[in-house]
Amino acid sequence: MKLVLIEGPGKRESIKKYLGPGYEVFATKGHVRDLPKSRFAVDIAHGYKPSYEIIADKRDIVKQLKEKASKADAIYLATDPDREGEAIAWHLAYILGLGKDAPVRTAFNEISKNAIQASIANPKPINLNLVNAQQARRVLDRIMGYKLSPLLSRKIRNKLSAGRVQSVVLKIIVDREKAIRNFVKEEYWNISAHLLKKDNNKSFKSELTHFNNKKIDIPNQAEAKRIEDELKNLPYIVDSVKRSVVDGKTPPPYITSSLQQDAIKKLKMTLNSYTKSAQMLYEGVEIEGEGKVALVTYIRTDSVRVSPEAQKMAKEYIIDNYGQEYAPKQFNKYDVKKNMQDAHEAIRPISLKYTPQSLAGKMDNNLLKLYTLIFNRFLASQMSNAKYDSLVVEIKAGDYKFKSSGRALIFDGYTKVFNNEEDDKSAAINIPNLVEGEELKLEKLDSEQKFTKPPVRFNESTIIKEMEDKGIGRPATYASTIMTLLNRDYVVKQDKNLVPTELGEKVTEYLEKYFSNLMNIKFTADMEKHLDEVEFKGKKWEDIVDDFYKDFIVHLNEAELNSQSMKNEAQPSGIICPKCGGMMVYREGKFGKFLACSNYPSCKNTQNINEDVIPEEMGDCPVCGSPLQIKRSKKGDKFYGCSNYPKCNFASWDMPLKEKCPKCGQPLYKHITAKNKSEKIYCANKECK
Repeated sequence: MKLVLIEGPGKRESIKKYLGPGYEVFATKGHVRDLPKSRFAVDIAHGYKPSYEIIADKRDIVKQLKEKASKADAIYLATDPDREGEAIAWHLAYILGLGKDAPVRTAFNEISKNAIQASIANPKPINLNLVNAQQARRVLDRIMGYKLSPLLSRKIRNKLSAGRVQSVVLKIIVDREKAIRNFVKEEYWNISAHLLKKDNNKSFKSELTHFNNKKIDIPNQAEAKRIEDELKNLPYIVDSVKRSVVDGKTPPPYITSSLQQDAIKKLKMTLNSYTKSAQMLYEGVEIEGEGKVALVTYIRTDSVRVSPEAQKMAKEYIIDNYGQEYAPKQFNKYDVKKNMQDAHEAIRPISLKYTPQSLAGKMDNNLLKLYTLIFNRFLASQMSNAKYDSLVVEIKAGDYKFKSSGRALIFDGYTKVFNNEEDDKSAAINIPNLVEGEELKLEKLDSEQKFTKPPVRFNESTIIKEMEDKGIGRPATYASTIMTLLNRDYVVKQDKNLVPTELGEKVTEYLEKYFSNLMNIKFTADMEKHLDEVEFKGKKWEDIVDDFYKDFIVHLNEAELNSQSMKNEAQPSGIICPKCGGMMVYREGKFGKFLACSNYPSCKNTQNINEDVIPEEMGDCPVCGSPLQIKRSKKGDKFYGCSNYPKCNFASWDMPLKEKCPKCGQPLYKHITAKNKSEKIYCANKECK
């Protein structure tokens, strides 16, 4: 019996059927050996040596693994083809006592018969450069987790965390929110002319772009009116006519980030649902009549490379289904970004025999939509460019210049199967045939008031693009980084946008003040490059960690000594503690605000603010008379709301009191100031003093 070890049980069945009898496929369910959670486990004084242990809940799996390995004729470590997978293979080799140079590593980019059998036939030694790159990342994360996270917990709030990538991504989201908050809109005006050929009654529109060969800026209505008055009396002469055939370039095949972005934008998937669906397409999907079939190549990649075999497969399919003109004479090539790794192919279908149409009704509809996106994008990437008839006309009116442009599709090319965002940007041509020097007739002028718009908040799709553009993190970490920020309550979703919480802004402010290098985008991107140097050039991983640690520990010690606490002070609640008679106060914990006795630690009574704990002085709803409840906003702030919601939507940050105003009889409210916690009673009637 030959033993093949994999990570995820989801692909066990798919792999087993391609190996046949004589092989047993066993899933480790991810890492089985790691740094222990209970202690630091990194020996700083001796070259940052990590101390690994069997993970507690994986002991039974390791026991089974050793039993099976003792009976195996051969062992193959077929964990995922990336740094993390290589590290898992390395740990498995250690546990099973396999030799350092033993040819036991077998990895495949796709779960297909040919790929698996070829990989099993040619096992290799474990790639220690890949392992060391993962070790460097793991040790860096441990240093951050054990050294910086406790500092945040002491200075800001209990059970907080910081991360090499997550904290920088949080800063990007916070910086965007500040830019939106501080944005001041500015007025500007656009002017367009509706022009006619002298022998034509149909006008076309042209936009004013320049004055005296400089881009024009019209700040207000008075200036727009002045320019309009000038333009009314000027001749309009065609200055240039440029007609050309331009290519609509084929989009490259999907990589992890671009697929994540399109799944969110085009399919309206959440990042979480995308991650699960993509993994299923890679590991195998139950197809009626065929069992489990893996449909796409490895889904964690930042390479746009496509194998020659896949290119030939696509070309044959394109010619057979769309015609010779849709297949380019030479295979398309795509630019590779500087920070792009090329370990794997782009994300593509394993076989084009599984068309989306052939799978309709045979698999989950959401999975089919994602597969269709991958299938069509891959086909498009291997097809001919689209072609457009493009026309650009420039018109002079004295020292002013107007511009009209448009394009018309003359060959659809790749757009036959996939519409890219760029495809619909240019307006269709509706400009008459014009010649240079021709005079046109002015039909009318339009002036339109506009205002500059604030930056838009990031959503899951656009923050992934930002991470990719800035070189922060890797394809495998994009989703987990965003989920961590959401789970830690550093960021919340509002209308699918990512909005930093008060806590997220406070953590960012603290880290920027005392750990400026850590929060520097370039520093974080450079760290990814250093990890690449370990993987591709064999650089010592300990040197990478040492360079980071020597600077980091200086800032950490300074912050420990000099930084002031940023913890929120307890706020009085007006509620009496039922256990000791003391005053209950609002405190902030991991899960938001809660009530605690002010006599702590002698009295340790706590209560959730959503419980029906009503201050004696609190009145009923001033709108409908129903009882009031203490409620909590998404950011954890408490407010007073009507129990008759949604029929009554009364809500107030200040507490309505039972007592009425002695002068006018209207409701009274109690306001507690945030700065010094002083109380102020005021009347709801603004005319009552």
